[in-house]
Amino acid sequence: MADTGRRQFLKAAALLCLFSGEASAKTNVSLRQTFQYQGMPKDGMSCSSCLEFIAGDKDLGRCRVIPGDDEISPNGYCTKWNSM
Repeated sequence: MADTGRRQFLKAAALLCLFSGEASAKTNVSLRQTFQYQGMPKDGMSCSSCLEFIAGDKDLGRCRVIPGDDEISPNGYCTKWNSM
C-alpha cells in the first residue's frame, strides 16, 4: 500500500521535471532491461559494492556497464555486478 503513495510521488516528480525544463538526469532503459537492473539489492549484492559503480555527488551514481545513465541507485543491483 505504501507503493501507491510512492508511485503517485514519482509521477508528480516526473511531471514537475517535465514542465520545469530543468531535468538533466538520464536513464538507459534498454541496458537496464538487458542487465535486469533493479533498485534494490539482491542476495547481499548492491551497486555500491560493485567495481563498476561510480558514486555521484548526491544519492544516485553511474555505472560503467550502463553508459548514459546517471540515476543508478547505490542500493540497486544488476546481472553485471562485479566484485573482482
